[in-house]
Amino acid sequence: MKSAPIPADELARLEALRGYSLLDTLPEDIYDDITQLASEICRVPISLISLVDENRQWFKSKKRLVPDVDETERDYSFCAHAILNPSEILIVPDAREDARFTGNPAITGPSKVVFYAGVPLVNPEGYPLGTLCVIDNRPRTLTENQLLSLQALARLVNTHFELRKTKLELEATQARLTAADSGASAERLVSRLQPLVQVMQDKVERLVNQAPRPDQFDTLTALQQAATSLNEALSDPGLDRP
Repeated sequence: MKSAPIPADELARLEALRGYSLLDTLPEDIYDDITQLASEICRVPISLISLVDENRQWFKSKKRLVPDVDETERDYSFCAHAILNPSEILIVPDAREDARFTGNPAITGPSKVVFYAGVPLVNPEGYPLGTLCVIDNRPRTLTENQLLSLQALARLVNTHFELRKTKLELEATQARLTAADSGASAERLVSRLQPLVQVMQDKVERLVNQAPRPDQFDTLTALQQAATSLNEALSDPGLDRP
């Protein structure tokens, strides 16, 4: 068995993958529908949407995978081999006779992988994130129409990945705009309060200077101090505003 070599642009590829925030998310019907269609069209028992992470391959969708796991080690991943040639479908008619996979636990274990066909899921920047793949427990091939259909389904997966990323970016932009608007609202509030507080401070000072009655002096002094403190706070350039 030969583990797939690490692509030369692996760091950039992993950064691109994580930009979609797909890893370890819950199942979604749209992806499960695609793997169902892939199995039906190619007449195979197993189909997967896999994402090749740093040390694992994680399944966004899986149909009839045995055992029913969410991820496997990258060292044993057929998909890690598939992403090495992003423009090509990796077809393995009989993995038992392929030196890259001889002794692979995916073949000898419960999954009993024999046939594999994987279409790389390539983002617009050219980074392969994973594959849409189909698997059988016996040697076989796919017809030209089946291969074309599998590629079409892979493009559909890519489209939904991009829609997800765009939605996340729009939500982040909206959050920033909301925060900026809150900050602007705070600035406007401060600018409106400052003259009002200054007027209040001036009035209190005039009352204090007019020799108030003894029973008024403590109240006016407290008001004067409060107005002065508030005015200083609103004028402070280091005031923490949203």
